[in-house]
Amino acid sequence: MFPDLFTIPLPSFNLFGWQTPSSLTLHSFGFMAMLGFLIPTLIMRREFSRKGMDPELANNIAVTAIIGGFIGARLYYIFEHWQDFLLHPKDYIISGAGLVWYGGFFGGALAVLWLLWRYKAPFWKTVDVVGPQLLLGQAFGRMGCLLAADGDYGPPSDLPWAMAFPKGVVPVDVPVHPTPLYEIFFLLTFFAILWKIRRRPFPDGTFFGFYFIAAGIGRFVTEFWRTTPKIAFDWMSLAQLISIGMIITGLFIINSRRRHQDERLSTSQRLKQMAKN
Repeated sequence: MFPDLFTIPLPSFNLFGWQTPSSLTLHSFGFMAMLGFLIPTLIMRREFSRKGMDPELANNIAVTAIIGGFIGARLYYIFEHWQDFLLHPKDYIISGAGLVWYGGFFGGALAVLWLLWRYKAPFWKTVDVVGPQLLLGQAFGRMGCLLAADGDYGPPSDLPWAMAFPKGVVPVDVPVHPTPLYEIFFLLTFFAILWKIRRRPFPDGTFFGFYFIAAGIGRFVTEFWRTTPKIAFDWMSLAQLISIGMIITGLFIINSRRRHQDERLSTSQRLKQMAKN
């Protein structure tokens, strides 16, 4: 669609043997990624303040997640293309391509876990704020994929909303399923639901569990219209297998946090009863 939003011409000159760029281009994916970083971070700051926590923690989490996410995304991409990586390792290490979402998620998650451990932040209370913002950040990222037309779409289609991407990074002249839009729909719908109920008294960790379920459902369903290789039962992709794991993880988190709260309430009630006796 619009891989480049605009280009500003610049005077080019030789600086100590290095030729400076003759133009500055704002790429659509980079712009949406920036919004997907800034807007969720601002919302996290507000939510941390509302919960009586240090809003600066939001900045630290965002920066740490970006660094860990970039490393994780690149490692996942190399794993997916291991044979090609062995033949051309340099191309895979320094290339700007290959920012796979699942790798970025796990890399960013590990980095944030380390940060929370280092700063001794309340884990479940913190990740409850982070979870819904991940959905919003992913939606911006998927919009960047759509604008850049980076090949992250489905097979040809004659549906009214099918799109062609003749000027995309990976051009295609026939209308295809705009799968990033499908995932954006799921991500924003679940984000809106969690935002609506965020003030209700759920056990700490519940919203983080909801994030796993929401992201897993959105990706699992969207994969049916993507052209990714099917590795299980002739119809499931690797991303769908990981999505199932995320949904199960989310259900486990919600159930365990609810049981933990019930046990605490039960213990408190027993202590009060003993005090009366």
